[in-house]
Amino acid sequence: MDSLAEPIDPRARRQRQAKLVLSVALASFGLWLSATFLPALIWAAIIGIAIDPLYTRAECRWPGGRKALLPATATLLIALLVLAPLALGIIEAAREAHVLIEWWANVRANGVPEPEILKHLPMANEMSVWWQQNLGTPEAAQQFHAFRTSMLLQHSQLVGKGLIHRAVVFTFTLIALFFLLRDRDLLVAQLRTAAARVFGPSGGRIGHQLILSVRGTIDGLVLVGIAEGAVMAIVYLIAGVPHPLLLGTLTAVAAMIPFGAAVLFGVASALLVGAGSIGWAIAVFAIGMVVVAIADHVFRPVLIGSATRLPFLWVLIGILGGVETLGLLGLFVGPAAMATLILLWRDYFADGIIDGLVQPVSPCDPPPPDCD
Repeated sequence: MDSLAEPIDPRARRQRQAKLVLSVALASFGLWLSATFLPALIWAAIIGIAIDPLYTRAECRWPGGRKALLPATATLLIALLVLAPLALGIIEAAREAHVLIEWWANVRANGVPEPEILKHLPMANEMSVWWQQNLGTPEAAQQFHAFRTSMLLQHSQLVGKGLIHRAVVFTFTLIALFFLLRDRDLLVAQLRTAAARVFGPSGGRIGHQLILSVRGTIDGLVLVGIAEGAVMAIVYLIAGVPHPLLLGTLTAVAAMIPFGAAVLFGVASALLVGAGSIGWAIAVFAIGMVVVAIADHVFRPVLIGSATRLPFLWVLIGILGGVETLGLLGLFVGPAAMATLILLWRDYFADGIIDGLVQPVSPCDPPPPDCD
């Protein structure tokens, strides 16, 4: 005869319940306190996952630098990788500041000169008259003075606060990345244990899928975007677009967002149209759209879809939905979240198929026999 189970001590049960309530309360309070810095922590985790293969090789080659040298070196390289293009843009903007000031003074004194392209468009006379009445004279150009000093000051304050906030988040991301790389082995072991306790045997597969999704997204978005920017920088240089290197860098950044590079193609084409190079403007935009079509329909589905095991439609939903909800961070979080959701969905119905709860039916299968 089986022995009866020992009754649970009411005192021990109350202690476990109190511990659970306290843990949930402290976890919620901790998330509330760190809400401002959660994006920085997520960015640090994404960067750590992205560079993990290279960092592992570096650890195997220089095992003595695991505690300080290698994490500091990797963090410094990431900082330079982000700050170098930003510094390039600031330098180029500073070089062109005097040109902008001279143009602004000329507009205030003489109005906006009529573009040469208007003379070759349909309804050229009507458009020329409209331009002279609205932009072509100093009196008409007075509408540019609508930007009041107070408005400019207000916008400058908003921009300044945004830059300060992003600088703080970026600095904290670098600090978090350093400690993440330094204590990587311990953190990975703790996460594996937690996943096994919460999700059971499938916890390891879920974590592995998250890592693959982040890496695949980075390969498909960042690397392909950089390749698009490099190709278009060469096209800009050949076509005579002003500042081809800077515009190519901006194109690479915009190309990380689906259909974002087309905006930069339009800017480059507009600059060429303003310079009178209509043929090159059309060629630049056409070449750019061909490059985007090849990248979005050939390389990105292979790189992202193979890693996330998602149809490209769900990849696109994850990317665009993530960008709309979380901004730039959503580029990488969105596809990873969609991949994990689809993995759980497939596991759930796979269990149903195995247990006989769900039977896949093909339209080519013969109909079931009539019960009559």
